[in-house]
Amino acid sequence: MKKVFEAPKSLKPNIFHYCPGCGHSIIHRLVAEVIDELGFREEAIGVPPAGCAVLAYNYFDVDMGEAPHGRALAVATGIKRVLPQKVVFTYQGDGDIAAIGTAETIHAANRGERITAIFVNNGVYGMTGGQMAPTTLPGMYSTTTPGGRDVARDGSPLNLTEMLAIAKGSVYLERVAVTSPAKVNKAKKAIKKAFQAQIDNLGFSLVEVLSPCPTNWKMQPVAACQWVEEEMTRFFPLGVIKDETGYK
Repeated sequence: MKKVFEAPKSLKPNIFHYCPGCGHSIIHRLVAEVIDELGFREEAIGVPPAGCAVLAYNYFDVDMGEAPHGRALAVATGIKRVLPQKVVFTYQGDGDIAAIGTAETIHAANRGERITAIFVNNGVYGMTGGQMAPTTLPGMYSTTTPGGRDVARDGSPLNLTEMLAIAKGSVYLERVAVTSPAKVNKAKKAIKKAFQAQIDNLGFSLVEVLSPCPTNWKMQPVAACQWVEEEMTRFFPLGVIKDETGYK
C-alpha cells in the first residue's frame, strides 16, 4: 500500500502542550514539513523566545536555540553570521515580535539578515493569560482591556508586516492563516517560499500567520476560526505584502 501521509521527520513524536483549537500545532507541522521537503534538516537552527512556543525545542527535531523575550531575531542574527551555511529561523508570537522585540525585528529586516521569521498572530499575549497585544483589535476584550480595546487610549492594531515592507533588506513578506484546509495549504507554500529565499541568500523573509486562540478569546475552536476569517482579516488582510524573490 502506498503511504500518502506521515509525520514529518523534523517533528518529534511528543504530545503538544498547546490548548485545543490553537493554531501553533498546525504551524509547527507546516514548518517541519517544509524543512523535510527542502532537505535542510541537518542545517536548520530554530530560535524560539518566550511565549506560547517557548518549548518549541520539545517538538522540532532540529537544532534549537532559545532567546529572551523579544530577542529572537538578535540571537538568530548572531547564529547566522557565525554559521552562514545554516538555515536559521525564528518562531515568534505577536506579543514578542511586535512589542518587546519591535526594534530587533525592524533592524534585522532593514539589514537584510538572511533569516526566516515565522510570526504567529493571535491578537493577545497567549502564554501569560491573554493581555492586550499590539495586534489586539479595536473593541476586542482581553484581560487588560475588559471593556474592549479603545483606539483613543490604546492606539490601533500594529500592522508590523506592512511596516517591514519599507525595510530595504526584506525580500519576502506574506500574511496567511490556518483556519481551513485551503488556507493551511497556502500557508505552507508561503513558509516554503520564505525558507527558499534564505537558502538562496536573498535577504530577510517573514510569514505572518493568523492563528486562533480559543482559550484566551473565550470561544469554541470553530467559532475562533470563523472570527479570524471574519474579523481579524479586516485589519490584517491575507496575501503577499512584498515579494522581491523573483520566484514564479
